[in-house]
Amino acid sequence: MSDLGELLRKARDQRGLTLDDIQETTKIRKRYLEAIESGDHTVLPGPFYVRAFVKNYSEAVGLDPDEVLRLYQHEVPAAPVEQISEPLVVRAPRRVKSQSSERLGKIGFSVMMWSFLILIVVVIWVYAINRDSGDTNKVDNTTNITDASEAPTTNTGNNAAVGENTPSAPPVSPTPTIAPTTVTFGSKVGKADQYDIGPAGTVHKVEIKVVGGRSWLEVRSGSNSGEKLYSANAEDGTVEPYDLTGPIYINVGRADLTEITVDGVPVPDGDRAGSKKLLLKPVGGDVTPTDAPTETPKTE
Repeated sequence: MSDLGELLRKARDQRGLTLDDIQETTKIRKRYLEAIESGDHTVLPGPFYVRAFVKNYSEAVGLDPDEVLRLYQHEVPAAPVEQISEPLVVRAPRRVKSQSSERLGKIGFSVMMWSFLILIVVVIWVYAINRDSGDTNKVDNTTNITDASEAPTTNTGNNAAVGENTPSAPPVSPTPTIAPTTVTFGSKVGKADQYDIGPAGTVHKVEIKVVGGRSWLEVRSGSNSGEKLYSANAEDGTVEPYDLTGPIYINVGRADLTEITVDGVPVPDGDRAGSKKLLLKPVGGDVTPTDAPTETPKTE
C-alpha cells in the first residue's frame, strides 16, 4: 500500500465510512477506489483520472485535495500540459473587445433597471396622492359634523341605574413578547460541535433537510450513544423535523448537502464535502412541550 493510499484509508476509517459509502458519494467505481488505496494506478483509465479520483476521494473524507496532491505529487502523475496552438498576440485584441462590450452591456442594463425602478416609484406616489385626495373629499361630502361630534342622548336616570348594575370590563393584559431564537457555539464535545439553543423554556423546532444529492444522516437523542431517531443514506429532498425538548446529536456525511435550522435560524455546519457532527442543546436543559395538557383552575 502506498503512503497516499494509507492516508486516504485512515481518513475514511476515522469517519466510519466504507468504500461503498465513498463510491456512493463520489460516483467512482469501487475497484478504482481500491486501486488508489493500494497504489496500483495502472488499473485507472489515465493520468488525468488519477488526479481527479484522488481529489474527489480526499474531499469525501474531509481532506484538503490541493494539499494532498502537493504532498504526494511523487505518487500522482502530473496533469498533461495543453499545447497552445494559437499565439497570444492574436487573442489579446479579441479579449479586450469582449471585455469592453461586456462593460458597456452592464452599464446599459443598470441604466435600464434604475429607470424602471424610478418609474414604478413615481406611479405609486401619484396613485397614493390621488387616493388620499379622493378619501378626504368623500368624508367631507358625506359626514355631518354635528352627528359625528355629538353623542346620542339617553335618559340619565336609566344610565345611572345601568351604571350601578353593570360590572366594569376586565383590564386587557398586554401580549407577551416572544424572544428570538439564538444559536450559540458552546464548546467541543468529543468530535461534535455543541450549540446552545435559546431562549430557555421554549420548545424549538429543529429541521434537517438534504438538498442537492444523497447524504448519510444519523440523529440520536441525548448524545452519540443515545436512542437512535434516524439512521440512513437520506435521499435528495429528505426533511426530518424534531422538537428540541432535550439534546439532539446529529451526524451528517456531507455537510454541503445538508441544511440544519432551528426555528428557521441556520446552524453552522461547515458546508464542506465531508462529515460533520453536531450536538444541539436547549438552554436550561430539558423543557416541557408547550402543547402538553395543563390543568385549568376552577372558579366558584
